[in-house]
Amino acid sequence: MHDKISLKEKIGYGLGDAASSMFWKIFSMYLLFFYTDVFGLAPAVVGTMFLITRIWDSCFDPIVGIIADRTKSKWGKFRPYLLWVAVPFAVIGVLTFYTPDFDEKGKIIYAYVTYSAMMMIYSLINVPYASLLGVMSSDRKERNTLSSYRMVFAFGGSLLALWLIEPLVNYFGGSLNSKSGWLTTIAVFGVITTAFFWACFLFTKERVKPISDEENNLKEDLKDLLKNKPWWILLGAGIGALVFNSIRDGAAVYYFKYYVSSSVNFDFSLFGTDFHMTPTSIYLVLGQAANIIGVIIATPIANKIGKKKTFFGAMALAAILSLIFYLFGKEEIFLIMSFQVLISICAGCIFPLIWSMYADSADYSEWKQGRRATGLVFSASSMSQKFGWTIGGAGAGWLLGYYGFQANVEQTATAQNGIQLMLSILPAIAALISVAFIAFYPLSEEKLQVIEQDLNEKRDQSN
Repeated sequence: MHDKISLKEKIGYGLGDAASSMFWKIFSMYLLFFYTDVFGLAPAVVGTMFLITRIWDSCFDPIVGIIADRTKSKWGKFRPYLLWVAVPFAVIGVLTFYTPDFDEKGKIIYAYVTYSAMMMIYSLINVPYASLLGVMSSDRKERNTLSSYRMVFAFGGSLLALWLIEPLVNYFGGSLNSKSGWLTTIAVFGVITTAFFWACFLFTKERVKPISDEENNLKEDLKDLLKNKPWWILLGAGIGALVFNSIRDGAAVYYFKYYVSSSVNFDFSLFGTDFHMTPTSIYLVLGQAANIIGVIIATPIANKIGKKKTFFGAMALAAILSLIFYLFGKEEIFLIMSFQVLISICAGCIFPLIWSMYADSADYSEWKQGRRATGLVFSASSMSQKFGWTIGGAGAGWLLGYYGFQANVEQTATAQNGIQLMLSILPAIAALISVAFIAFYPLSEEKLQVIEQDLNEKRDQSN
């Protein structure tokens, strides 16, 4: 339990989120666009589908956490899922981007079924993966480091996906509206994600054992969670942060296609093949690269001033910068790209912090109640994150419909202004909500040190 985590294990842990984040980011940035402009569904229909399927998926997360807490295998509680679910994760991802020749009703049913299945499979592998952080080390600084590795690799995976997605779709299909181009591209990413998940399984180890060997009681676990004040505050802050990101993510492709309307492309070669990057791709890639910078600087800042202050400052600055973003005209490409970098650095700071803080809230619950339910705490946390993503994703579809968006035609001034708001004012409001919640977070670094010492003493006595 007190072992230092090796570089190999840190990299292995990071590869797990690199795999998840490839699909997560493709869904966040492109799935709404795929459904409206390629599959041919109305944006409001897609928004409603996102709401329904993601609410169910969010509720499914605690079920996975409860099952994982009770899993017993020679590999531990959480690692086996990385081995078992990696291939289904890739296969369902490909089916999500398959476009059968159905009528409108058939397309809607197919989208509901495949997307719901994808989100459930995502939970089956991502909830145990997230919970793994809580049992790899009991040292809070090691957790900060692990969480930073996780987020660096997560944004690295996202960066790779966003860098290659449009060039690959165009390469395999000839245009961004190509059905075959999307299907083949997602299959390529499916192979990569499977390899990454299996590497994560092989390189990581579960160390932290509960201070009590009693069998987990679901009723008592749920009571403990409901009494966990730090967890409730993180839930609110996390939802606000995810709404902030998901609205910006969902609107980005539309912002460049229908508002900025720049036709300038940038060429590059990969493995002897020429590809083209659009301004949309550059904007998204810059955002992911800046997220990585945010992740890298988050740990040293948090170790110096504390997680709470770092989280508060990053989200407050993101809100201010987002408000300024609204003032930029479509021709001010340099400012648009520059502020994308600045906002994304702020956004990148919070994600390693919040997952490390969830691990702290699991320690707090064990310290207060004498029992540990890591899977339930992390799955309920994942549920809250998905609620934020649900609200932002569904809201993006509804907002497009509300502002009069029509796919593949020139947009009205109202629709263009609505897309502007979705990149600026509306995310800023969500960021301020996150700031308001985190201001009440009660676990100071001094308090966490006391909790860590007490738990380590109890674990040493029980061994």
